[in-house]
Amino acid sequence: MPTPAVVLLSGGLDSATTAAIAAAEGFRVYALSIDYGQRHRFELESAKCVAAALEIAQHKIVKIDLAAFGGSALTDDIVVPQNRSDLQIAAGIPITYVPARNTVFLSLALGYAEVLGAADIFVGVNAVDYSGYPDCRPEFIAAFEKLSNLATKAAVEGAANYRIHTPLINRTKAEIIRRGTELGVDYGLTHTCYAPNEAGISCGRCDACHLRQKGFAEAGIVDPIPYQA
Repeated sequence: MPTPAVVLLSGGLDSATTAAIAAAEGFRVYALSIDYGQRHRFELESAKCVAAALEIAQHKIVKIDLAAFGGSALTDDIVVPQNRSDLQIAAGIPITYVPARNTVFLSLALGYAEVLGAADIFVGVNAVDYSGYPDCRPEFIAAFEKLSNLATKAAVEGAANYRIHTPLINRTKAEIIRRGTELGVDYGLTHTCYAPNEAGISCGRCDACHLRQKGFAEAGIVDPIPYQA
């Protein structure tokens, strides 16, 4: 029986690639998506499609309400930045940062993993081509892994030694896309945009779209999703 692993699956490019990598490494993938009150909820439908395409063992969507706190352009009535340059994107932590999001997500994944008897958790964080989020850094992941092995019954009793896998953390977006393409990821199923229209079509102007389009261009691969004119 393959070793079980929990994979955080947002429905975006990075998480889809991460799920494919986990499957390629021989893990039995249990995908976890979070409906946290995000304005770009189209990504949850993408997560369902990606999970089906990758023949994932089980896919759960858990609902929490980070929009109750707000404080982010992804969960509050705050304008999503658009048409920013690479320098502007790299200049600081953007308003699309959702307070403590990855801490919350990884905590949920940890709880799910403990119930499953899984010791491996995959998350598609990236510290190279990213938007400056502090919870995408290697030191954050290392700290959470240490916490996981202090805070759980399974670890304290010696039944599990938790590992947080971040296979994309040091890869450029182009490298991620090339690797996913090698593994057969259908990027036409993924959703990246922070400000899609009512039909779910990507804006092509937000930071997430910019980094995605740049990644496909540098990889020499055509981005299969449509963008608003």
